[in-house]
Amino acid sequence: MRSTPLDATTLEACLAAAVAAPSIHNTQPWRFRLDAETPAFEVWAVAERGLRHTDPVGRALHLSVGASVFNLRVAIAYFGWSPFVRLLPRPDDPALLATVRLDGCRSGHATGHRDDLYPAVWRRRSSRFPFSGRPLPRHALAELADAARTEGASLGFPDDDETARLLRVVQEAELRNRADGARGAESRRWVHQGPDSPARTGMPWSVLGPQDSRERVPMRDFTAQRHAERLPAQPFEPEPVVGLLTTGHDRRTDWLRAGQALEHALLVATVHGLRASLLHQPMEWPDLRRALSPDPERSGHAQMLIRLGYGPEGPLAPRYDPHAVLDAQSPP
Repeated sequence: MRSTPLDATTLEACLAAAVAAPSIHNTQPWRFRLDAETPAFEVWAVAERGLRHTDPVGRALHLSVGASVFNLRVAIAYFGWSPFVRLLPRPDDPALLATVRLDGCRSGHATGHRDDLYPAVWRRRSSRFPFSGRPLPRHALAELADAARTEGASLGFPDDDETARLLRVVQEAELRNRADGARGAESRRWVHQGPDSPARTGMPWSVLGPQDSRERVPMRDFTAQRHAERLPAQPFEPEPVVGLLTTGHDRRTDWLRAGQALEHALLVATVHGLRASLLHQPMEWPDLRRALSPDPERSGHAQMLIRLGYGPEGPLAPRYDPHAVLDAQSPP
């Protein structure tokens, strides 16, 4: 017997958790449809929120939706159901990226994640600010790696020399992005121009963060202009901790699994009091993405770089209301 009915309150809470997931440029490229008879959530891509220049093949869109699917799983389990996920369930309808079926009672069913992740859904947010030099516990990093492995991905933490090399690749990608007029214009469209903007997607100025005055940690300049008065420089941590998320293959299903692995790791990091920001820039240039893992057959296909540390909590970015992302009648 189901322990909790899927009433309106539970439905709203599950959708609110799903939309709390991170997404590239906070585009939130997802919509949901509820099959009340099964019951199951259908998770759809919203193509018009894709980034034509930054993400032409839709890989980042799939990672974003995968992160949302993981949050949905966490919420479903929290309310006493067992979530069963099917990726790309209809080959003839590529916009339907996943179905998440709610089945049975939680008792006796492994959730695949810690039981305390649901509160972390609401506390997790990106922090694009300097972190302290405080060392990260090895057991916490090991648990993040385990979380990614559970979702079919790998999360490795390279040594100092390899971290420096990876950050140089990110720096090259950031320089290319700033020099590319089309990408810069696309990025700026997702930046709010004032604190009272009514937009429910994109990023207000408060979440952008400063640049690294040492120019060692190449944070994304979403304005692609380096306005010193808007993005002031501050010294970042001297020894950054960066995790490289990879998958064994590079298909659409792998992108969705990588998104679930990313969010699983980010929520575990949140439980441990760690802050995180994502260094996605090299994923946007095929040659630089290959440079992150030069031998994918051995080391996997790079999907994301995650910067971790102790530091200030990042501001909360806007989110859609749960009712605005639910399509009760027909798919988008």
